[in-house]
Amino acid sequence: MVQSGTTICAPATSGGGAIAVIRMSGEKALEVLSSVFLKDEKKVEPGNLKGYSLHFGSIYDGADFLDEVLVSVFRAPLSYTGEDMVEISCHASSHIQQRLIKLLISKGVTAAAPGEFTMRAFMNGKMDLSQAEAVADLIASESEAAHRLAANQLRGGFSAEISKLRNELLQFASLVELELDFSEEDVEFADRHSMIEKIISIKNLVDSLASSFRLGNAIKNGIPVVIAGRPNVGKSSLLNALLKEERAIVSSIPGTTRDYIEESVHIGGLLFRFIDTAGLRDSDDTIESLGIERTLKKMDEAEVIIALVEASDSESYVREFVGSIKMKAGGKGKTIIVVANKLDMIPEYKEESIVRSISGATALPVIMISATGGTGIEELKEMLLQSVDISNLESPQYIVTNARHYHALEETSSSLEAVLSGFRNGIPTELITTDLRQAIYHLGEITGQITSDEILGEIFRNFCIGK
Repeated sequence: MVQSGTTICAPATSGGGAIAVIRMSGEKALEVLSSVFLKDEKKVEPGNLKGYSLHFGSIYDGADFLDEVLVSVFRAPLSYTGEDMVEISCHASSHIQQRLIKLLISKGVTAAAPGEFTMRAFMNGKMDLSQAEAVADLIASESEAAHRLAANQLRGGFSAEISKLRNELLQFASLVELELDFSEEDVEFADRHSMIEKIISIKNLVDSLASSFRLGNAIKNGIPVVIAGRPNVGKSSLLNALLKEERAIVSSIPGTTRDYIEESVHIGGLLFRFIDTAGLRDSDDTIESLGIERTLKKMDEAEVIIALVEASDSESYVREFVGSIKMKAGGKGKTIIVVANKLDMIPEYKEESIVRSISGATALPVIMISATGGTGIEELKEMLLQSVDISNLESPQYIVTNARHYHALEETSSSLEAVLSGFRNGIPTELITTDLRQAIYHLGEITGQITSDEILGEIFRNFCIGK
């Protein structure tokens, strides 16, 4: 939580570079800077440090020279946190950074808690809560698509949609509550038919936002793709071909992969998490059986399943195997891609008939590949891209990536359903108003207009220190 009335400091950069940045924010930031910073070997008074200015000089610990630095000054309220703020760019020596932070703390500055700079920005009205969460998402983004979603949320695109919905519900609530004030006069300020239609429209949009969470979460964390097949069908070879490196052990001995191996690959701006699993078969080996159990668990969590068979497999086997994959997928909207491996081991003239045969047996498109030779890998990547509806990325404000937002939208939808049920069943207006207020409350939780210290603590404790 915010350490009220304090000035805080923390490193704002990670290790590995030549330059490090130490951040300081609070009402005494400029005063403390002035006590340790010399420009042209002269002290700079706090009043002469203008906002949005850069100053080259030296940091001294008493008479002891510490480092030459570049100081950025931001004055309240035009800063990231909304407070007076200083960023000291020093050389990235861990010794210099530790000395500098120790020096600032000796001057009365407090070490920042994780996420405290961004929490202060939220508390001072520089951003709403969903934008604050987007800061962490932006830092953690590992793909172009994840970056795009986080950047839109940081710039307020998602917040604007939520605020618009909330304001519409507030208008309805005010009209309904106004009617309660004139209940004895039997006055109706809002047309019930148009109100019901509008509530339905808002609920549909809320439901659409909630349903986008599956895609948004997959984009944010990487789209999980399980490679499933019997032992020795070429799962590890396929993983190596996708990674373009020898990551998984390839052996002619069945059951080599006894646990899953997970690696990530960027394809077309999206991050795919490929999971090479233990071969699916009946086994008396305890360790291999545990691996197969984990395979089934990973299949349940996956967005895409690559059902890997051999190009020489019989039509009846392929039908039975892919059927079992569909059954294990449980009809949960997962994409199943049938891939026939070891294309290099069959005559070329048989390729077309094999594709027709497998397609007929599975009612799914088939990609022919040679995992060891690299044939068909690019076509497989293209189909993986097609399995994700990236057209939604054209309107990133309609994609939910945060589990907290998803649950709030689910609660909003439930409250709106209660409102509609109340209108249809003639429930007293004051009870309908209660449900309407609940929907408004849950939307407010997303942007932080309504929140609790417990929620804030949970959100910001997962931030890095210095942000």
